[in-house]
This record gives sequence, structure tokens and C-alpha cells, in this order.
Amino acid sequence: MGLYRDEGVILRTAKLGEADRIITILTRGHGKIRAVAKGVRRTKSRFGARLEPFMRADLLIAEGRALDTVSQAESIAAYGAVIAVDYNAYEAANVIVETIDKLASSEHECVPAQYQLLIGALNALAKHAHAPRAISGSYVMRALSLAGWTPRMGTCVVCGQRMGSYFSIASGGVMCEADHTTDARRIPPRALQEFQALVQGDWTVLDGVPLQRVTEELVEDWAEYYLERPIRSLRLIDS
Repeated sequence: MGLYRDEGVILRTAKLGEADRIITILTRGHGKIRAVAKGVRRTKSRFGARLEPFMRADLLIAEGRALDTVSQAESIAAYGAVIAVDYNAYEAANVIVETIDKLASSEHECVPAQYQLLIGALNALAKHAHAPRAISGSYVMRALSLAGWTPRMGTCVVCGQRMGSYFSIASGGVMCEADHTTDARRIPPRALQEFQALVQGDWTVLDGVPLQRVTEELVEDWAEYYLERPIRSLRLIDS
């Protein structure tokens, strides 16, 4: 069993025994891993502070039979410290890490583009670059697009010619008046514009006014349909 070094973002933690935790991490070079962090629940553990959710750290990890073990952790970016004191940012960050945790379903599968998108979203939250809900909504749609689920927004998914004012989750995009199916919903033009801007990360559209409720519903429904399970953190925001 050997050692490897990688950087990663802490997605979630779970208690193990009296003083340890199991840490779920998305790493740059080794994909998603689960590893034991020993002694991190002790009050005076500086090591533990670097392994809290949303933190980005340089890690030295020892390979194990069932679970790896985090041997060293040095902070790269303390996103979590800033995000945790802003409730709206904290809600958005939970949506972000839950999304990638579900998307990266296989451990040790390298997903460098998803990792880069993740740290970009957390960095934007920590810097208050945009509204938290817009950041998390855009992250969800862009992460799903990277995974191959990009909605078709330009022309009708049926005829491929006319512009659409209806939207079908199951069919993958907009539909025109003539060809829309029974499951398609009529969506206001502004909401379709916002939804497309979330997919593209177009902040000239997204900045300035809050997202319409129908836009947020499209994000939630799109993610649940293609992930085949809900993003519970999105439902908590809505409740």
C-alpha cells in the first residue's frame, strides 16, 4: 500500500468512532474518494479544520484496503470559513456539493473538468461574485451539461426549425406551439432566457434581478430527471 498526493475539495463528512471522521473528497487527479481522517473531532485539532465541507486542501493520502487514510492536509483555499457565515451562500454550497457527489457516482474516476467547475463555483460563492442561488443554479446546469445532459434551447426539439415557448424535461428542451407534447410546459420568455443563461454561465443576464421561481423549478426538475433522484438541498431552499 502506497501514498499519493493530490488536491481536493471536501464534500461531506461522517462521524467514525470517538474522534475520527470519514471524509468524502473530490480530488483533481483521483476523482471522488472516501478516506478516514483520524483524530479530527478533537477540539484542538487544526488538522480537522482543514477537512471541513467546502474546504480545498493539498492532501497526502495513504492507500487502504477498504478506505484510504488522510495523513496530511494543507489548506489551499478556505472557502468553507467564508461560506459558513453566510446562510444563503451555505445553502447554495450544499446544493453544489450534493450535485457533484451524485454525479461522481464511481470512486477514483478522474473528472478534471467537473473538479475545475466545482472550485470555480465555491470560489464565486466565497467572493460573493453573484447571487448565491444563481451561482448554485448555474453550477447544477453546467455540471449536468458536462455529464452530457445539455438542454436544447435554440429551436424546437421536434421540428428543429421554429423557436419554442414550451419546455419538455423528458424530450430535452424547448418545443414550438405546433409540435409540443402533453408533458411540455409553457414557459415565460424571461424564464427561458434565464435558464439558458444558467447553462451558459451568462452573468450579463443573471446579475441584477433574482431568478424567477419557474426558472428555479426548471433547474430542480431537470436535475431530478437526469440524475434519477432529487437534489434534497434544492428542496430545502424551496421549503
